[in-house]
Amino acid sequence: MKKKKLLIMIILITLIITIGVLLYLKVKESKEIAVETQITPLEEITEEQERETMISLYYTNTENNTLIPEARKIDAKELVENPYKKLVELIIEKPKNEKLVSSIPEGTKVNKAELKNGIVELDLSKEFIENQTKDIEKAKLSIKAIVNTLTELNEVKAVKILIDGKENQKFKNIDLSLDKEFTREN
Repeated sequence: MKKKKLLIMIILITLIITIGVLLYLKVKESKEIAVETQITPLEEITEEQERETMISLYYTNTENNTLIPEARKIDAKELVENPYKKLVELIIEKPKNEKLVSSIPEGTKVNKAELKNGIVELDLSKEFIENQTKDIEKAKLSIKAIVNTLTELNEVKAVKILIDGKENQKFKNIDLSLDKEFTREN
């Protein structure tokens, strides 16, 4: 009887040790597989690529005179100092898509752009109101391009446009005033 109990104990201990070893090997194998299946890039990502960010800039579609966004990848460092000024300077430039044109009158410069309580005070040069065509719809597109581009940033709720530091200016050849804060229209 003692021999049977001893034999059963040896079998149970051997079985427990075998199960323990098998579990250990299985866990070790799954960790090795997890390490092997980690994603490794096909090429190294440069510091410059890590800083890239996507922005939306609004331009006029030449086919139907509507505003559409153009996605642009830029270095985030360009937006650090004054993102509002930089974004407006970018929409003044020529778009990448040849079917689009800048809505901002030629010669317009950004004097200053500053965020105050969710409103960007944007000070533009006089060319913004003097070089605008006599088409009121195009003038409205100019304003809308600025507002839509800047309100892509979460902190911007509206835009107040000044001309050479002066408020409430009017376009030269159009009955359209810059006497209010412009918000994004949906």
